[in-house]
Amino acid sequence: MAKTVSQLRRGVLELAILALLGRGEKYGGEIVDDLAGRDGLEAGPGTVYPLLTRLGTAGYVDTFWEESPSGPPRKYYRLTRAGSAQLAEQQQTWRTLVMSMNELIEGTA
Repeated sequence: MAKTVSQLRRGVLELAILALLGRGEKYGGEIVDDLAGRDGLEAGPGTVYPLLTRLGTAGYVDTFWEESPSGPPRKYYRLTRAGSAQLAEQQQTWRTLVMSMNELIEGTA
């Protein structure tokens, strides 16, 4: 089962990160922790940070540094306008896919 979850999860982590950033700015550790608290979406820094870099290169995510109340400054991530548009597009695609898959799994279509 773990292999199946890993394969399915790989395709949705980008959407999950965009959705988290759609709620507001976050630093990388917050994103890793938030995903860790959601069954099936657990992803370590070695997965999350390259995704964030890719989203930044695509123009969907912007970064800035902010002082931390405890420790060194933190690099924060936020959606750009293009990122918000990408999130909306991926959300619609996800909803359509889930609806179609549910129909197939439940045998209603």
